[in-house]
Amino acid sequence: MTVTGKARIAGVMGWPIAHSRSPLIHGHWLARYGVDGAYVPFAVRPEHGADAFRALAKLGFAGTNVTLPHKLTAFQTVDRRDAAAEAIGAVNTVVVEADGSLSGSNTDAPGLMAHLIASAPDWRAEAAPAAVLGAGGSTRAAIFALLAAGSPEIRLSNRTGAKAEALAAAFGPKVTVVDWAERAAMLDGAGLLLNTTSLGMTGQPPLEIDLTALPKAAVVYDIVYVPLETGLLAAARARGNLAVDGLGMLLHQAAPGFAAWFGVAPAVDDALRAVILKDLK
Repeated sequence: MTVTGKARIAGVMGWPIAHSRSPLIHGHWLARYGVDGAYVPFAVRPEHGADAFRALAKLGFAGTNVTLPHKLTAFQTVDRRDAAAEAIGAVNTVVVEADGSLSGSNTDAPGLMAHLIASAPDWRAEAAPAAVLGAGGSTRAAIFALLAAGSPEIRLSNRTGAKAEALAAAFGPKVTVVDWAERAAMLDGAGLLLNTTSLGMTGQPPLEIDLTALPKAAVVYDIVYVPLETGLLAAARARGNLAVDGLGMLLHQAAPGFAAWFGVAPAVDDALRAVILKDLK
């Protein structure tokens, strides 16, 4: 890969930013496809986020990924937003258009759905209710994605019930709230169990949920990927459910930005997954 004076430049903005694996993902694709381009992490203090977004065009950037704490600032700063960003209330991908204006999108929803479909090709959103744990930004992305895919009912449960109630109010009558103490009961007849909380992540408390009521044909998806095999996924596999880890969502959500900035639709495959797995060890 050769970087010339005509290279297209993109990056990832956050504070801090050293933890981001986006440079590994995009660096792999740049090398694989021989793109004349570069992808760089840049640390921007929270109070400078809006100025940094507005400077992208002047600095010649094709765009940027956005991570904490800048997703809301990006949402407020861009000139236009896609439907996912509007519904989720956050922007994680910014594209500098030819006229210098900024387009913002949220690729978490399509990333989650692309990974789910690739990992569980027989799963159908419209076939059965989905049981979702959590009420944060990833939960909003998941609800948007599931409703767009035709889910007839989303059963939502969160440790803080008021947050779940707010999400249900925002997304409409297909989202029903289940008390956290009753979360095991909402698995009855579900076709998907999706954990969008941090429970089960390294350094966090375990996710405790009785899977007895969950049909054996249901898919269990955990957005946590550190560790890759969470307690929830291990329990699901042990009883015969198809278990899907969260690493694929991270990889799939990166693809739309790369395509927009560098003009190549990248493959999310085993080679890319191996690059990130090596870094996780």
